[in-house]
Amino acid sequence: MIELVWVGTAYLVGLIASRLSFPPLVGYLAAGYILHILGVESDGQTLTHLADIGIELLLFTVGLKLKLRSLLRQEVLSVGGLHLLLVTGFAGLVFLLLGEQTTGGLILGASLAFSSTVLAIKVLENNGELSSLHGRDVLSILILQDIVAIALLAFADTNRQPSYWAFALLLLPLLRPLAHRLLTVSRADELRLLLGVSLALAGGVTSESVGISPDIGALLMGVMLSAHAHIDDLSEKLWSLKEVFLVAFFLQIGLADLPNLDQIIRALGLLGILPLQGILFFALFLLAGLRARTAFISSLALMTYSEFALITTGSVVKAEMLSPEWNSIIALAVAGSLAVAAPLNRYSHRLFSRFESVLIRFEKKSGHPDRLPESIGVAEWLVVGMGRTGQAAYQALHQREKRVVGLDADPTVLESLLAEGRRVIYGDSEDPELWSGLKLDRVKGIILTLPEFDARCSAVRQLRKNGYTGQIGTICYLPEEKEELGQLGADFTIHPLVEAGNQLARQIVGDQAEPDTLDVQQMIRTAATPNPGIETVVRAYNEE
Repeated sequence: MIELVWVGTAYLVGLIASRLSFPPLVGYLAAGYILHILGVESDGQTLTHLADIGIELLLFTVGLKLKLRSLLRQEVLSVGGLHLLLVTGFAGLVFLLLGEQTTGGLILGASLAFSSTVLAIKVLENNGELSSLHGRDVLSILILQDIVAIALLAFADTNRQPSYWAFALLLLPLLRPLAHRLLTVSRADELRLLLGVSLALAGGVTSESVGISPDIGALLMGVMLSAHAHIDDLSEKLWSLKEVFLVAFFLQIGLADLPNLDQIIRALGLLGILPLQGILFFALFLLAGLRARTAFISSLALMTYSEFALITTGSVVKAEMLSPEWNSIIALAVAGSLAVAAPLNRYSHRLFSRFESVLIRFEKKSGHPDRLPESIGVAEWLVVGMGRTGQAAYQALHQREKRVVGLDADPTVLESLLAEGRRVIYGDSEDPELWSGLKLDRVKGIILTLPEFDARCSAVRQLRKNGYTGQIGTICYLPEEKEELGQLGADFTIHPLVEAGNQLARQIVGDQAEPDTLDVQQMIRTAATPNPGIETVVRAYNEE
């Protein structure tokens, strides 16, 4: 019965928070406080056990994403590393001046330098920016912070005395072939999920048995499995499961005790200095050579306090390096930072456009790794978004010896396509500066294959605003999308799956013109009734 009360209350308050555009995490913490006020007792052992499983799954998924190469980029090490050092040093100085324990203050300061992985990934995913240059930088910085968090947990866990057998954990990589083989033969989704949970728990049990924090063992298990080809699929499945178990962690904090006035004031003080963290990130990104727009959007995504801060603070309090009141202070600060950051990130592109004239004054004049293209040469056709759909459109034009250029914001995709001899350039379609500075006088038509509806709308809007008079074609999935894109200036839209069905029907009854006999201009202006060819349509829209 008590479990139903916990879960039901967490759901209802989390739903209210979500409807108010706040992250559900804020609601889970509030649910704990509400249950405490109502006199609902906490079964400490059950909640603690569930919370521990959630933390182990969290660390396991972090290990799955660890890639050394992504952490060695200049902007990751310089921005992420310097930010950690500066915030940690400042916090240690403050605690020293206040006469409190400096060691605990240093660990707490480092914890406050961490950003919320959950919110950042959610924001980037919703904006379709996970694979963009700044999205990859943000994710790499988050992983770097997670590694430091693990080290802090190990340092703060002074209650454990590692045995000599702890060195055996270094032999875990030798089990990688076996673990990879198990994941390969586990073809069913539920089997892969169970394997991931089993490995995470096995790492925790093994690590704990030799006197090491179970979180470390779970992380090492994740690292052992990280190079597998299906690791992204496993990580995605574990992500939601991990979130469910972490609900117990946030409920546990709220059920423990209500914050007093002094704790609320301190939490508000931490929220008050949060903009300084954003400004620091922005300055460091600019020093690393990124453009103001990239730096601003990345800084907003990182301008939060992390769930890891709650975990490390709990360990520091257990080790008696800080007083117990810091658990409540940090919990309120983390929840408050997520509540503030969520709406800001939702409108990050609009906010930058509003303050662009001021912010671009601070960027370097040259040498940007995210620099915009100045020209597309003599190209007459532009394909924006070089996923499967974009590559199919590019190939169809190229085979007809048309001058075509592809544009994408994913550096990995660009590197691969350039190696294949494709003409592609870097560019973020939602960047107004891209369309205002790019000369498109010779371009007859632009094909937008971006997966995100808002990104397609933004591109069409900016193109027409900057005076582009050529043809614009794009995709849509809902009738209202087609109507809005048309109002913004798109000349035609097609529904990928509807068009695939149309072409399958025409092909099977023999009412299909050969693709090679079609004029390119006619193909580009296709709506729902033309004949672009079954091979092109099915291949191009297979992903969608």
